[in-house]
Formats: sequence, C-alpha cells, structure tokens
Amino acid sequence: MEAFQTWLKPPVIWLALGLIMVLLEFANPGIVIIFFGIGAWIVALVCLFLDISLNIQLLIFLIVSVSMLVFLRRWFKELFHSQAASSSEEDESFDDYFGKHAVVTREISAGLKGKIEFHGTYWDAESFDSIPEGATVEIIDKKNITFIVKPL
Repeated sequence: MEAFQTWLKPPVIWLALGLIMVLLEFANPGIVIIFFGIGAWIVALVCLFLDISLNIQLLIFLIVSVSMLVFLRRWFKELFHSQAASSSEEDESFDDYFGKHAVVTREISAGLKGKIEFHGTYWDAESFDSIPEGATVEIIDKKNITFIVKPL
C-alpha cells in the first residue's frame, strides 16, 4: 500500500497528466493540447521543490498553459507548417520521378488504371497503351498520385 501512495504524490500525478496530454496532441494534432501538457510538467517541477496547495497548483497550471497557448501557438504553427511545406515541396519534385523506370504489378489497360511498383511503393498508373503485368515502364507524367507511364 505504501508503494501505491508513493505514486499519488502531486509531482508524479502532474507528470503523468502532462504525458497523457502530449500523447493526445499526437493523436489529434492542433497544437493546443501540448501546451497544457507542458503546463502540467511545469507544475510537476514546481511541486518537486515547493509544497503548495492544490488551488495554487491549478492556478499555476492554468496561467502557464493559457499563456503559452496564447503567446507560442502561432510561432509553433508557423514552425511546423514551414517544415511540412518544405518537406512536401521536396517530396513533390517531379524530377524525382520523370524518366525513372518501374515495374507493372497489375496490368494497365488503355483507359483503365493499373499498378506499378516504384521505389518499393505501389502506385496507381495509367497509360495510353495496354501494358501486361511484369513489364518495365518509364514514368512520363504524374497526375496527383497516379503516374502516367509508357512501355519500354
């Protein structure tokens, strides 16, 4: 029973609460819940060094969390958005695909989509010609997530 009471100390509870909130942010990204998780961790740190009442703990939690949300959320969104935009721009460079060869994994008929394997991933593919399964093709264009290919 004493071991259980060790886990019921305020720093441990706030630390666990903060961890749960940070994990919830990953499950539902919106750059909101993470600030409350960080606020809980700050309260856990304060509780390690000071013996404060629950009301003061909640006040610190709310002030720190809401302040960080108001003042840092825009900066975090810009930071993550710019990183995501730059990585997606790199991923979407057509030069990475144009002229490369792939293997047909599901027959491509004129006007009907088939499948190709390119860099270990299966993609939808279209062609102006019928191409049998197992044939090697060259990527000549890309339309959203569908490659336009021609037989070699």
